[in-house]
Amino acid sequence: MMWFDKTNSETLFADNRIENHILCDGRTLEINPDVKIDFRKMPFDDNTFYLIVFDPPHLIRLGTKSWMAKKYGVLKSTWQEDIRKGFRECMRVLKPNGTLIFKWSEHQVTLGQVLKAIGERPLFGHTSAKPGKTIWMTFMKIEQSA
Repeated sequence: MMWFDKTNSETLFADNRIENHILCDGRTLEINPDVKIDFRKMPFDDNTFYLIVFDPPHLIRLGTKSWMAKKYGVLKSTWQEDIRKGFRECMRVLKPNGTLIFKWSEHQVTLGQVLKAIGERPLFGHTSAKPGKTIWMTFMKIEQSA
């Protein structure tokens, strides 16, 4: 939903689903990632990417047939551990001094709960959308000196 150019050759779109749906308004929803993966255990080497955008599901209470569940996915009851593992995986596959952009929506789970789950604080961020429930956070993988 956030991409201006989903076909940019410099990007890699990953999701754990490959699905096609007809939404209630007749539009087609196609989830067709370049790579189908589980964000908790990514098939990439350490220090692979300069930039990662982490946009995990953010809702825990949705009907399985709702368009929101089809469009964004649903968090499981293990969401805290799942988000923590996903965040750690993103940091693992980031190059030293790489940037992680983490998008979160506070409609059902607060930012405070997410930050507690991952155990990290962002460098900076921005709240967007009405009523200010979507938060974009920026993290950096600090290079460890030998």
